[in-house]
Formats: sequence, structure tokens, C-alpha cells
Amino acid sequence: MRTEDRALGLIGMAQRAGKLASGEFSAEKLIQSGRAFLVIVAEDASENTRKRFQDKCTFYEIPCFVFETRERLGRAIGKELRASLAIGDENLAGAVEKLLRQLEAGSQVSDTDKKATDGQQI
Repeated sequence: MRTEDRALGLIGMAQRAGKLASGEFSAEKLIQSGRAFLVIVAEDASENTRKRFQDKCTFYEIPCFVFETRERLGRAIGKELRASLAIGDENLAGAVEKLLRQLEAGSQVSDTDKKATDGQQI
């Protein structure tokens, strides 16, 4: 399974657990209340939206990532397009953050690469 898909699956899990705020207003409210542990802004969100969330996250010292499209973020949580998400569970946020940092670093290894390098001959 691709790292992006794993991250989207965890985001969906946060939604089902009731630990996710989606949409600009709800995400901002969770950030300002001090209960957000991770913020995700869609790649295709407006420049103003990305800047506003990055500034808020810098101020409140919350990790902020630009990840996927509004359509894929929305689909992951069973809703329409979503430009911003805030995760309010520390453990889920940590797991998603770890995956997003792997993507940032480009350290993703595909399943076929793993099979070829885990000591087994093909």
C-alpha cells in the first residue's frame, strides 16, 4: 500500500473516531482551542488559505503539511471537497505526521522494492 493511501486511511479513521475537524472554520476553531495536533492543507487550496493555516500553525506550534488535493482529502473522510483538516488526537496525528514526513523526505519504498530487497531471491 502506498504511503499516501496509508495516510489518507488514518485521516479517515480520525474522522470516524470524531477526532477530526474539516473545513476552514472548524479547523481554525480546533487550532485556536489548543486541541489540534496536526493540520493538513490541500495542495490545490488557495494561496491565501495555505498562508493563513501555515501562519496559525507557526503561532500555535502545530505541525502543518500541504498534502493531496481537496477532492482526495474530502473522499478520505466521506465528505465533499475539503481544503483543510485538523486532527485532534495526539496518537493519530503522530502516525499521520510520521507518514507525511516520510513522503517529504522521499524515503518511500514501494512494495515491489521491499520484496526484492528483504533477502529473498525472486
